[in-house]
Amino acid sequence: MILTEEQKAMLDGAQGEVMSKVMQSVIRYGELFGAEKLVPVTSEHNHLVTSFGLKMIGPIYDLMNQLIEAGAISKQTFSLDPRPVDPKVPANFIQKLIFNKFMYSKQDFYENQLEQLGLMDKNAFTCACYLDEVGNKPKKGDVLSWAESSAVVYANSVLGARCNRNSGIIDIMGSIAGYVPYFGLLTDEGRKASWIIEIKTSKKPEAQLLGSAIGMKVMEDVPYIKGLDQWLGSELNDATCAYLKDFGAATASNGAVGLYHIENLTPEAKEMGDALIKEDAQVYVIDDAELQRVYDNYPVIWKNPDAKPKLCFMGCPHMSLEQLKSWTDRIEKSLAEAGNKKVVIPTVFTSAPAVIEEFEKTEYAARLKATGVVLSYICPLMYMNNPLCGKMPVITSSNKLRTYTTARYYTDDEILAQITKGGKDA
Repeated sequence: MILTEEQKAMLDGAQGEVMSKVMQSVIRYGELFGAEKLVPVTSEHNHLVTSFGLKMIGPIYDLMNQLIEAGAISKQTFSLDPRPVDPKVPANFIQKLIFNKFMYSKQDFYENQLEQLGLMDKNAFTCACYLDEVGNKPKKGDVLSWAESSAVVYANSVLGARCNRNSGIIDIMGSIAGYVPYFGLLTDEGRKASWIIEIKTSKKPEAQLLGSAIGMKVMEDVPYIKGLDQWLGSELNDATCAYLKDFGAATASNGAVGLYHIENLTPEAKEMGDALIKEDAQVYVIDDAELQRVYDNYPVIWKNPDAKPKLCFMGCPHMSLEQLKSWTDRIEKSLAEAGNKKVVIPTVFTSAPAVIEEFEKTEYAARLKATGVVLSYICPLMYMNNPLCGKMPVITSSNKLRTYTTARYYTDDEILAQITKGGKDA
């Protein structure tokens, strides 16, 4: 790898042994992917994926202590993925015992380490760090050292920043070094599409279902999506960004997509158009029948497939302010139609602490609370990692949560019907 004099000095120990090891980690990571050089991280903030104080990850705490003691802290302040536990979220005594004593018993200790390393603030825990209320929204062209697949794909696609799908720990190594390897989605060639996706549906496709179909087809490749703008328009307003947040999370978790382009909508597609498409790009046509085929082939891994749901999670990734408001309206209307005052299945909406704070200032907050819905900052995935929670029949409209846990996926309309009326038909 070609290094600058400054990079060589850091590698040779000019800033101490620990910083030398940080540089070694970044360089070896780049060499694995054929990177020939390092480039500076240019974003104002970083985002880390490892936000949970699991008792079993002792080596990470040791590593963090070494970094802190050596003064090798992040060159950027950073946000993190959501906290794993919230007392407001339904859990019985034994489930709570497992959370607090056997799983996430090191949470407070770990958060203290994170504050010393460069945590933005005590509420910067969310997988949707790019939301306006959170304050970690990179600019077009910024080079990032982020992890968290749903955040990376959003930053690349919707914001036009540049970031590879980094793993946990590599994310902070790049931020401490101030450099990341130049390969993949950081390069112009790596951002070109090798798939053309033609949307030929009769109505606006479900974001999470469409993202799932594309992710499973193209895997880690870059798709260029045509025909979706007829349903989303050509402006990145709040509702469209919320749609793309959920769509991208599904492409990244059901496949390994780190970047997508949408014709006439996302920034690079608007600028370059078909010039982003490789000559030998494959074509995948998605119509109503294809989406139904994908939906019908999701496995049901509940012990009893006919069990009555005991919990519903919405917000993986975290819900936006616009989604919290629109879902409050939808739930109220559906409850009124059913003659119910509160949701009939315990339901948890999850969002970023900063978004919740803004939501609480609106008249929607009291209205949502009156429906019986719990609003939390929790990570649903971390909740479902509890083996006792994983055995529960949990429903969700998140294809990410479906992919990584035992939760069962339903469309937004089906979820609405189940939590307000007790059935799948709205």
